[in-house]
Amino acid sequence: MTTDPFALFADWFAEARTKEINDPDAMALATADAEGRPSVRMVLLKGHGPEGFTFYTNMDSRKGGELAANPHASICLHWKSLRRQVRADGPVVPVSEAAADAYFASRARDSQLGAWASEQSRRLDRHETFEQRFEQMKARFAGGAVPRPPHWSGYRIVPRQIEFWADRAFRLHERRLFTRVDDGWAESLLYP
Repeated sequence: MTTDPFALFADWFAEARTKEINDPDAMALATADAEGRPSVRMVLLKGHGPEGFTFYTNMDSRKGGELAANPHASICLHWKSLRRQVRADGPVVPVSEAAADAYFASRARDSQLGAWASEQSRRLDRHETFEQRFEQMKARFAGGAVPRPPHWSGYRIVPRQIEFWADRAFRLHERRLFTRVDDGWAESLLYP
């Protein structure tokens, strides 16, 4: 038993990276608009540790608009092959400009160009329009580095709760809940 949920998460995530067939870093991200209407989508976890859980996106997207209006979110990572899941929720803060720049620079060039070409979450008349915009960005940045677009950055969920769920026979699942208390964590168990 550990009293550090981030150490437990690191262990589970490391195991998932070796055993989960597809996208062990995929997580469901739930946000809500200013009126409390929820929406959920899959994003990729790009960083984790005591500071929280990090992902990157177009800030002009639906999720970006919802996070601007209501900076709280929940995530769920489900590793079917391990029969485990981790849920966390809390306030959301933007990553630093330096962190966003560093991560953007690590992406494949076509992914960088796609970030410039996409008006994420906006209506698209036909896919060829997006492909044309992509080709325009290839020409625009030909021969040079692709800078991070001003509308593209990252967010970090600073969890107030983290729950670890492990499957057990006959629905006798194990649920461990870590709740932030001052500068540490309190652990409790939940009925399945």
